[in-house]
Amino acid sequence: MSDTHHEEGHTGPIKNSKQLLITVVLAFILPVILIIGLVNFVGSAPKTGAGVGMHELAQAQRIQKIGSIEIRDADRPLRGGEDVYKGQCAACHATGVSGAPKFGEAAEWGPRLGQGFEALVHSALKGKGAMAPQGGGEFNDLEISRAVAFMANSGGANFPEPQPEAKEGDAK
Repeated sequence: MSDTHHEEGHTGPIKNSKQLLITVVLAFILPVILIIGLVNFVGSAPKTGAGVGMHELAQAQRIQKIGSIEIRDADRPLRGGEDVYKGQCAACHATGVSGAPKFGEAAEWGPRLGQGFEALVHSALKGKGAMAPQGGGEFNDLEISRAVAFMANSGGANFPEPQPEAKEGDAK
């Protein structure tokens, strides 16, 4: 009597193989269904934060053109150093923003003038420190070098304003 009573106390709720199969299947499928449901619930919630809701802008940035062609008048008159300074350089050099040497301040231009005119032009065209490269913008390289000469001369230098190279066949 004690042998049969001992075996009945250790039996579980699963009595046959069909119940075992159903339990095993539900133990794997039910958590998967719950996880999928939670992912869908969290993913469908409205999103907050920077950049959310600007789908058109994000799409436009992704499909924007890689390159562009700009047609300019090659025969336009070259602008002088003062005009280029006013149009391109004055925004920083008039006030000394981000360590830019102020226009007309000989003490600030002195150490830079020792590098020579070519080094100053190279720094302007390629960029240096906080100054972005100036080449390839609205003004051509010769016009940028004219602005460099104008600013350097205001700081105590005596650089001549660069002139365009004479083309073959030009009569003087």
